[in-house]
Amino acid sequence: MSLARVAGSDRLRLFCALQLPDSTVGPVRRWQERELHSGRIVPPENLHFTLAFLGFQAAADVGAIGAALRDAAGEAGGLRLVCRGYRETRSVGMLVFDDESGRAGALAGRLHGALEELGLYRREARAWLPHLTVLRFRERPRLEPRPPELGEIVPSDAAVFISRLRPGGAQYEILESVPLGGR
Repeated sequence: MSLARVAGSDRLRLFCALQLPDSTVGPVRRWQERELHSGRIVPPENLHFTLAFLGFQAAADVGAIGAALRDAAGEAGGLRLVCRGYRETRSVGMLVFDDESGRAGALAGRLHGALEELGLYRREARAWLPHLTVLRFRERPRLEPRPPELGEIVPSDAAVFISRLRPGGAQYEILESVPLGGR
């Protein structure tokens, strides 16, 4: 995935996320095709673990957001996430994961704190939940699929993304990608 370019005066719809290892994307995609029979399946290139959704931000703040992500990610080695089930909200279906070591949650917490200090983020009242959005819908289908057997997922990178809204669904582009654990 190439890095997107933006002008300093642009307002961008941004989020920070953990990227999935390539070895996970294929099994998730095959599971989606086999188990999810209504709504709009999230394409493989859009699968990620959101750390912080920032909404519309000035392009001039992308550098500070990237620095906050780099700092938070530098201490985040050894993340391991295990799929525990499928869940639906009013508009999405997701795979929910356990973060048994708490390292992914600690990364999210450090990032949230840094972004709050910059005045670019307001922490949500609920605790951060590691999940992959795998399905979008207008009417809740109330699916109950058996979750895929993915083993431990070990993300190696995090990124700042632009979310560009399109008629066929959002298109995500990476602005900056950073390794986890200072690699």
